[in-house]
Order: sequence, then structure tokens, then C-alpha cells
Amino acid sequence: MTMIARLTTRGVLGINGADRVTFLNGLVSNDVSRVAPGNAVWAALLSPQGRYLTDFFIFHDNERLLLDAPLQTVPDLLRRLSRYRLRAAVILEDLSESLHVYAAWDGVPAETPVTAPDPRLATAGYRMISAAEIAQTSSEAAYAAHRLKLGLPDGPPDLEPEKTLLLEAGFDELGGVAWDKGCYMGQELTARTKYRGLVKRRLVPVTLGSPPPPAGTPVLAAGAEIGTLRSSAGQMGLAMLRIDALDKPLLAGNALVTPNIPAWMNLPK
Repeated sequence: MTMIARLTTRGVLGINGADRVTFLNGLVSNDVSRVAPGNAVWAALLSPQGRYLTDFFIFHDNERLLLDAPLQTVPDLLRRLSRYRLRAAVILEDLSESLHVYAAWDGVPAETPVTAPDPRLATAGYRMISAAEIAQTSSEAAYAAHRLKLGLPDGPPDLEPEKTLLLEAGFDELGGVAWDKGCYMGQELTARTKYRGLVKRRLVPVTLGSPPPPAGTPVLAAGAEIGTLRSSAGQMGLAMLRIDALDKPLLAGNALVTPNIPAWMNLPK
């Protein structure tokens, strides 16, 4: 049976108008021109200094784009995009009250007007945006465990605004950056990080011992802090860890932390 859960921690921002694609394409890390019916794109908005601000999935919906973003970041995202609108023919609107985000995995969901495979990993499943209620066969907590096992972030607290670099969070391997597109805000640092091999830490899936510590708990190796636990669900979690410490015994509080490096993740040898 296909698992389907509504994601109440996600919101929706709509972008309408003749310049919607070119406007957004000049600001975000991925190529918005690749968005099409049944094909979503995962992208991030960065600060001018190249640090993460927020990320979102971009969907095609007739004559508009729909951004599936962390609900808590939608108001700030709307303000930031409005600031860059200038004379562009675009209309920005927070649609979080009228449109809802769903995830589906372990099968193919019935088609809805706005449905696309999760563009990060085939095993992640599908994402849907719908005004009508979709019958749920699973829970938001079950989806959290599913994505954590795959090593997929879900905005804050996995990703830290004004701090996280895209390549620390898997945006390269997971298709969140288009290296062949034109300039966008924060591109210079993102490119320099890749081509100079400057990534020193990574967001990795971990198994947690008991009792599972809360998000933000420092992760220690031989008493020295080498990272922090981000989000968790039961014994599964994501932690931002120094790459050179991944093979050491790790603790967060009194819980053992065991990194589970996924096959898609490229780490220096």
C-alpha cells in the first residue's frame, strides 16, 4: 500500500505573472526552466554571502509556480522575494491556508493536479500539493523516519539559516544546484566551495542510542565537540558532523551516535 501523509510543517507560496520563471531563476540555486507538469525542482535561496536561507520544491501549476517550503520560512521568503521583484511582472502570494502539501512513498499515488516525484531521490517517493483533502494512509512522523533514513533534510532545524552551506547539506548530490545555469544570489561561494574542496562537515543520517537527545545537542568525539544533532524521529536522526570525525566513537548527551553514510553521498577519501 502506498504511504501518504499530509505535511503540516510545510507551506505553499505562489508565483504568478509573465516573468515568474526568469525572476525566480535569477535568485535560486537550481534551474527553474526545468520545472514542468510532473517534474518538480528542488532549490535554495541563499544570502548574498552564499549561506542557506531557505529551500523549497518548485512545481508547475498551469500559469503559476508553486513553492513547497518549510511553513515557518514562508513569510520571510515572501518578504525577500518581494524585495527583489522591482519591475518584474510577477505576483507573489502566501497560499498556505488554501493549499496543503502531502508526501507519498512506498508506491505510486493516485494522480492529482500537482504531483511530481521527489527530485532528490527516486526512493524518496512523491510530493503533492492539493486544495482538496487527500486520504492519508500514514503519518507525518512515519514520513520523518522515512526521509531521515535516506539522509534528506527538511529545512530547519536540519539546515541553519545564515550558516549552512549547500554542499554541506547534500544539495550537489541530490540535484539541488544547477552548475550550468546563469548567476544567482550566493553563487560565488557555492562554486568556490565545490571546486576548491572546502567542505569540512556534512549533514549525515545517524542512528541514536537511548535516550535520543533533542535537536541542537552537541556531538562529541573524545570529549571534543565535532558537530550537532539536528532533527530526529525515534532512533533515527540527522547530524551536522565534521568529516574527519565520522569514523570515531561519537556521543550526544549519553546517547551513542552512529553515522550511516548513504550510497548517494560523496565523501573525500
